[in-house]
Amino acid sequence: MTTDPRAVVDATTLDLADPRTYIDVDPVWLWRELRAQSPVHWNEPKDGVPGFWAVTRYADVVSVYKDTKNFTSERGNVLSTLLQGHDSAAGKMLAVTDGAHHRAVRNLMLKSFSPRLLDHVAELVRQRTRDLFASVVGWGGFDFASDVADNIPINTIGDLMDVPQADRQQLVEWNNKTLARHSSADGEMEEWLARNEILMYFGTLAEQRRRNPGDDVVSALATGLVEGKPLPDDEIVFNCYSLILGADESSRMSSIGAIRALAENPDQWRALKNGDVSIESATEEVLRWTTPAMHFGRRAVADVEVGGSAIRNGDVVTLWNSSANFDEDVFPGAERFDLARTPNKHLAFGFGPHFCLGAFLGRAHVGAVLQCLRDTVSEIRLTGEPTRLYSNFVYGYSGLPVELVG
Repeated sequence: MTTDPRAVVDATTLDLADPRTYIDVDPVWLWRELRAQSPVHWNEPKDGVPGFWAVTRYADVVSVYKDTKNFTSERGNVLSTLLQGHDSAAGKMLAVTDGAHHRAVRNLMLKSFSPRLLDHVAELVRQRTRDLFASVVGWGGFDFASDVADNIPINTIGDLMDVPQADRQQLVEWNNKTLARHSSADGEMEEWLARNEILMYFGTLAEQRRRNPGDDVVSALATGLVEGKPLPDDEIVFNCYSLILGADESSRMSSIGAIRALAENPDQWRALKNGDVSIESATEEVLRWTTPAMHFGRRAVADVEVGGSAIRNGDVVTLWNSSANFDEDVFPGAERFDLARTPNKHLAFGFGPHFCLGAFLGRAHVGAVLQCLRDTVSEIRLTGEPTRLYSNFVYGYSGLPVELVG
């Protein structure tokens, strides 16, 4: 049960760093109130946690994403690291690296995404999705999250990185523990241990690829040159870690969210089923509607103004994609799930130099799920309450009981 956010949009009570906020309050309503009342909102310090700015309007969010002169990613890019004052991967992982080195490493990784490889991976996505749907459609109730969505992205990114099939389920389990907990009772130590397991795993894999390279992203990082030099081991590992976390989590959450949205909006389900909307436009609307990465963040490196608010050098500034994607100034009827929406310049993958490297994977996954729904399902039935993730970064569900009628 969520509460009326109008009762809590108050600088003295609202805490955007608290994961419970996104469970207790309807986020769409919350963001609407903030955009109207306090579009560049100061989240007060609480319980020893520093205060920070929350930018909620689309135009302001984009302006900060573009402003690489006055803002940096190298002291963290999400609340969990920004509020600590540093990120241990700064300068070693794309997400928290800026400038020329960021461009060089990004280009190295992009070159490994050859058209031949991407075409092959896209076909594998479609085939795996068809196989998974064949195993659940018409077979009664099941959990779409664990039985379908968990199995598509990890195998896709596993193909790009040539991760052995036998290791992929373990990576899913570790990944689940690093970005979002299932409840407040799950421990931070468990997150830390899972993160270290992933880092150690890719350290071993990178060493193997250095000796015996293949046609994959890990091999490209392990054997490539950046600014004339091989990448250090820790930089290889951090970028593998970043790629698998981002590509897996965002795709899963969007796919799960698509099922719920279609079940709750029967007119849009009929439009998809009857072919009245394209898979491409439907995919973009699902990504806008679900926006798994609620925010990214920056630290100001100079005094600057954002949306009429004075930001000081050193301030933490968070950019709320989940609010910007419901900004009526950019998306008319933003609170309406509309699979035919166009244009749809959502920020589900961020914006600017740090635009998500795996965006094509997210689109491929969601598109494959929507195509299978159109081709094989006649009715979507929600059979229980979804389980919301406990996170201030990832929005979505770890469980979604459902029945897909053939």
